[in-house]
Amino acid sequence: MNVPLSHVLAVAAGLFVIGGVMAASRRSILLILIGVEFMLTAGSIVFAGAALAWGNIDGQAAIIIVMGLAAAEAGLGLALLVHGRRGGGSVDADGYARLGGDA
Repeated sequence: MNVPLSHVLAVAAGLFVIGGVMAASRRSILLILIGVEFMLTAGSIVFAGAALAWGNIDGQAAIIIVMGLAAAEAGLGLALLVHGRRGGGSVDADGYARLGGDA
């Protein structure tokens, strides 16, 4: 059973909107990172759906690149989270305005 591309795109669009709202409206750095991960997952779903619909493997190769990007984003984000906790004791996104200097 093949899922129509329009259904795949609808699910990916919904997931992308949820991630965008989460990233834009939250104050915690951890929840912002989760929102960005949702958006990257939505992009991967679109690549997988397009690869299935068009019978081309290039979409699956793009998913591997997106997974590498998501891993790098998670590593950098968690490093920022640890830096913020050690420096100021807060995970509030407003506290990251001046990472290089004394806040």
